[in-house]
Amino acid sequence: MIGRLTLSDFRNHADALIVPDHAFIVLTGDNGAGKTNILEAVSMLAPGRGLRGAALRDMVRQDGAGGFGIAAEVDGVMLGTGVLASAPDRRQVRIGGVSSSANALADHLSIVWLTPAMDRLFMDSPGGRRRFLDRLTLALHPAHAAHSARYEAAMRARNRLLNDLSAADPSWLSALEAQMDEHGVALAAARADLVTRLGGALEDQPDHPFARPLLAIEGEGEGDEPLGSRLARERRRDAAAGRTLSGPHRQDLAVAHAAKGQAAALCSTGEQKALLLSILLAHAALVTVHRGQPPVLLLDEVAAHLDPSRRAALFDRLRETGGQVWMTGTEDSLFNELPVASRFGVTAGHVFRSAG
Repeated sequence: MIGRLTLSDFRNHADALIVPDHAFIVLTGDNGAGKTNILEAVSMLAPGRGLRGAALRDMVRQDGAGGFGIAAEVDGVMLGTGVLASAPDRRQVRIGGVSSSANALADHLSIVWLTPAMDRLFMDSPGGRRRFLDRLTLALHPAHAAHSARYEAAMRARNRLLNDLSAADPSWLSALEAQMDEHGVALAAARADLVTRLGGALEDQPDHPFARPLLAIEGEGEGDEPLGSRLARERRRDAAAGRTLSGPHRQDLAVAHAAKGQAAALCSTGEQKALLLSILLAHAALVTVHRGQPPVLLLDEVAAHLDPSRRAALFDRLRETGGQVWMTGTEDSLFNELPVASRFGVTAGHVFRSAG
């Protein structure tokens, strides 16, 4: 768990200190006060671009010194990340006071989030669902981020060479395709493992008060032909298309409502939110067993559209995960069914302890 969180010049927070004394941390305040910014800061303690997927320079506080810093104490280890004013697009990471890579953060924390923007996940592009799937996978397979980064880098290099296929060095193309094969196989295998395990965990979940989802992976990554051989065979096609058309970057996460036998995209907005919550809760239980420690959950405005009985059921399920849960809301009353929590108010970038 995060025992201490400090922010410096991050978004609208000039400086902030949060020292939770309970597993539930509740942040309340008006819209635009900076509640989600705190969740985003926590999400930056994991590999990737955080819960908004924003550029690093966009996280720097306006009228600040030009950089930002995020630091947290996790089980006695200090994790830190941020950017310098001289290099606002280059992320710095320190673990235990030593410079490290962002991917190494996954060895210390698994973090999963749910935001209002994700309410349309099942209506979104396959890329959005793939990013969601990869975030869940990373919590079980910390090396997943490194495989993803290396696969993407090799694919970008291959695409550049395909822009002028006649002048491209075949041996260099083969080397890049071999890298895509190596890391692509690892990507697809980790995703398949996550979906299989998550499906098993979801079988034990009740259909009420949250819908039980069925999960599957669709798209590329299937078949017996090695990816490297397929990419070599499809160079002319990919050159004409201007991009690589085969590989795990084409996969999609398919979700269906088990009780209704209906694709999630055809379900109501409330049902889609319930499906997402079921996935998140089952995933938290799965991670706890796999890693021996539960993930940190970041839930932005999660209680806003739930009636009191469903809120109480959600809080009970979250308590069962045994993990640290950060939640935001505009009103304290949204958390009346949560008797014990570290409560903080947020006003215009200022964080203060609240009695609730």
